[in-house]
Amino acid sequence: MKKFLTIILAFFAATTAYAQCPAKNEAFNSGETLLYDLYFNWKFVWLKAGSASLNISNTTYMGKDAYRTRLITRGSKRADRFFIMRDTIMSYTTREMVPMYYKKAANEGGSYRTDEEWYSYIDGICHVKQRHRNKRGTIKVKNESREDCIYDMLSIMLKARSMNISNMNKGYRYHFQMTDGGKTQDEVLIFRGRSTFQIENSPVKYRCLVFSYVEKDDDGKEKEVVTFYVTDDKNRLPVRLDLNLKFGTAKAFLTGATNIRNPQTAKISGN
Repeated sequence: MKKFLTIILAFFAATTAYAQCPAKNEAFNSGETLLYDLYFNWKFVWLKAGSASLNISNTTYMGKDAYRTRLITRGSKRADRFFIMRDTIMSYTTREMVPMYYKKAANEGGSYRTDEEWYSYIDGICHVKQRHRNKRGTIKVKNESREDCIYDMLSIMLKARSMNISNMNKGYRYHFQMTDGGKTQDEVLIFRGRSTFQIENSPVKYRCLVFSYVEKDDDGKEKEVVTFYVTDDKNRLPVRLDLNLKFGTAKAFLTGATNIRNPQTAKISGN
């Protein structure tokens, strides 16, 4: 679930060039904090399963100005009877949202695993050192190099929030590469159009941009993993996520937002 929260909720060590990574941030401030309620579908019944918080702050990394993005997810005691979830994910990017470092510590279903990624850039090539510890405690280290930028699940979220949508038509496909679980894969983000979304148990509505995150299965067929709604204003706040997970379906709803950068012009008060 963190992977997709962070994709919505959707670009490194000292370098001489940054491949295709840099982007201009006009969506968020340092200090922005977003809060979510998480729900799982258990035998056709939606149960509140936990909560998540996402925070972005100014910091330094390797002597360079950076953003630190941190996502924490915690399952409820009730949800623990079905699936334990205790995850902390952290990413460092430059102020142009170029990935620098990433770490995920995940306790999911009673299994603990970690991922770490270190990014460097030489002559326009993106190099990533990946260290993956699986649930059995086995550690694998892998190095990859690509001409295009390689993202982690948090840096692609920052990138997605800053994308220029003025020339996007319904069905537009944005291709990118993302590393997770010790491997790098080609992924696709599809623009589905615009919609209005009402917060659960609230009169508040948002005008939203709707995207789908798609990945390929073992047979090479595309599979829609998550549909997410971001506000149709300069903040691009992820307000809703519909997720198709290995163990079922889930949803996440925005419940709180502080230190927002721009006026929330997509927010509609209603009855």
